[in-house]
Amino acid sequence: QGVMVGGLGTFAVVQEEFHSKEEVQVFRRPIFQLDIDEFFVQELVFPTVVIPGDVEIKPLNYSWLSRATSFPRQMVKDCVQETILLYSFQLRNKPHLAFAFKDIGVLSCRDDAVSMCFHCECVTSLESKASRIALLHT
Repeated sequence: QGVMVGGLGTFAVVQEEFHSKEEVQVFRRPIFQLDIDEFFVQELVFPTVVIPGDVEIKPLNYSWLSRATSFPRQMVKDCVQETILLYSFQLRNKPHLAFAFKDIGVLSCRDDAVSMCFHCECVTSLESKASRIALLHT
């Protein structure tokens, strides 16, 4: 239930409980754990997100991306790595540009704080019955 993008971070889906007066609801929500070299984020603040140990994390599947895009695997891998490196340099040297992930969300840096904002559709596609609660907690 998680994908590690080397040099950037890990996207995962976690289950959380929400306790109301009447009941306990369990819902799934996306999280992102930043993993950029400290050289690039020395002066930046980012939330500490802990992915539970029971969440299966797999590396980004470059072969699948290659088939989906019709580009050679090595070209896809190089493109992803160069994009991450470029974004890391942007974080370090300013201006802090947003990094958009189609159908997932936007990684941005404002006031020297890095945060991942997931699109509503991403959150609600994971959990329809508790979508408002999941949205509030994301």
